[in-house]
Amino acid sequence: MRIFLLLVFLKLELSDPFIREIQPEEAWLYSYPHTDSYVPAAALWFLVLAVPTAAIGATFMMTRDWIDMREASLSVSLGLLLNGVVTDCIKLAVGRPRPDFMARCHPDGGGRLPPCTGSARDVMQGRKSFPSGHASFSCCLAVFVTLYLAGKLGTFTERGRRQSYKLLVLLPLLVAVLIAASRTCDYHHHWQDVLAGGALGAVWAWVAYHHFYPSVTAVLSERPLCVAGVDGQAAVQPQPDVEQAAVSDVKWM
Repeated sequence: MRIFLLLVFLKLELSDPFIREIQPEEAWLYSYPHTDSYVPAAALWFLVLAVPTAAIGATFMMTRDWIDMREASLSVSLGLLLNGVVTDCIKLAVGRPRPDFMARCHPDGGGRLPPCTGSARDVMQGRKSFPSGHASFSCCLAVFVTLYLAGKLGTFTERGRRQSYKLLVLLPLLVAVLIAASRTCDYHHHWQDVLAGGALGAVWAWVAYHHFYPSVTAVLSERPLCVAGVDGQAAVQPQPDVEQAAVSDVKWM
């Protein structure tokens, strides 16, 4: 499943988006200068690979739990790949120009509307603004790591009460927000792109995490669902047996 998703993602990354027409009255939206990214793609991919590896690896070093390491790896890889495929599908279908599209289209400064004279690759990348991939990947990563560490530490369970240091698990969310916001500062995305990308990444991280782990508010939040006795029932209060309750009522009567 993950190999298939990876191949689809790589194919989508190299595909051309929908060519959206730009009207003269909206050209100003895409006329910002072309600048370098505050967070380059290489730095983003490093974070995507290094941060969950560090979180999962540190947990394994303390617990020596091979099952948890396997489940966590499956969970984060599924979330990131699903997020990448869906993000790219929307990018290609929408084809929204980036704020610096005109600078990509006419790097010499001449002309205001297509046909473009710039590099074909830069122009095609300039039509992949919505949603923001930086925002979706950083938020997907941050939400997963936050949920994973919160579950392990019991941050939002009874055993985490009054232990304020455990709220440090929320720090990755701040980093993700800063990365997402930087995409509007370097004129590579509109604010709507960043908002949609962040929401998209957060949703896929939540789905992937809860596909393998119980809620972070569950009693056994630190244990993966596949572990014996943790099948979704042990993490909640047991429900009374309706039949036995009915029989007991009859006997009492």
